[in-house]
Amino acid sequence: MGHDHHDHGHAPADFGRAFLIGILLNGGFIILEVVFGLFSNSLALLSDAGHNLSDVLGLILAWVASELAKRAASARRTYGWKRATVLAALFNALLLLIGVGVILWEAIQRFHEPPHVAGATVIWVAALGIAVNGATALLFLSGRKSDLNVRGAFLHMAADAGVSLGVMISGAVILFTGWAWLDPLVSIGVGLLILISTWELFKDSLNFSLDAVPESVDPAAVREYFSRLPEVTEVHHIHIWPLSTTEIALTAHLVKSEPRLDDALLARIGEDLHHKFGIGHPTIQFEGAAGSCEGKEE
Repeated sequence: MGHDHHDHGHAPADFGRAFLIGILLNGGFIILEVVFGLFSNSLALLSDAGHNLSDVLGLILAWVASELAKRAASARRTYGWKRATVLAALFNALLLLIGVGVILWEAIQRFHEPPHVAGATVIWVAALGIAVNGATALLFLSGRKSDLNVRGAFLHMAADAGVSLGVMISGAVILFTGWAWLDPLVSIGVGLLILISTWELFKDSLNFSLDAVPESVDPAAVREYFSRLPEVTEVHHIHIWPLSTTEIALTAHLVKSEPRLDDALLARIGEDLHHKFGIGHPTIQFEGAAGSCEGKEE
């Protein structure tokens, strides 16, 4: 049996500083919203401050998970705390879905009870929200495709920027036209856009939690790669799963005519799996044709 690591290619980018900046920026914005909400007697701003507080908690959760993932493995936790990033991504997806539900519910209620026209203070604070949330989202832009945990943080901030944009535009139009119905209509549109982008995050993080093969890996292509190795006559018991939001593990049984340990072949397989499929933690077991496992996969 052989085991190979290629951690140098799968070490996640360190977004610790980005998380800290995002938490401080949004924490300061919440304080500002509370102050101006009380000053302008705006329930909308106070409610949005509460909503943004949940997003800051989501950022803190993602940050803590990314820090836990750096902890070394132990005798009890042989993979360390890497799975914390998967749980954080799933929890953030659930928070976003709950947030969408709240947005849609409030929008429906506003159709029956049109909101009071937003004042200039509300519009300017919403514009500031676009700047703060947009800037925070940009901090996570580079890692949103390679790290599910970072994608959760990015979507939180991008969603908030979208909500603030909707508030600002609808508020300005309502001020000049008096079309109160525009506010809930824009809210529904923003909510549906957030729902579409969040659904993929929820689906991927749930699959990761259930040890499904990551979308970035084609299991059929991995099986074909093994079957084409000249030394290998049969392949079975292939399992591919995410260790974290950035690292992928694999185990496989390879049948050879001579099942002796082959360090050169193991090294080649490790390099190929890493470069072709992004798999950095392969564990390979060699077997002879006569000693292959019962109940093997077809």
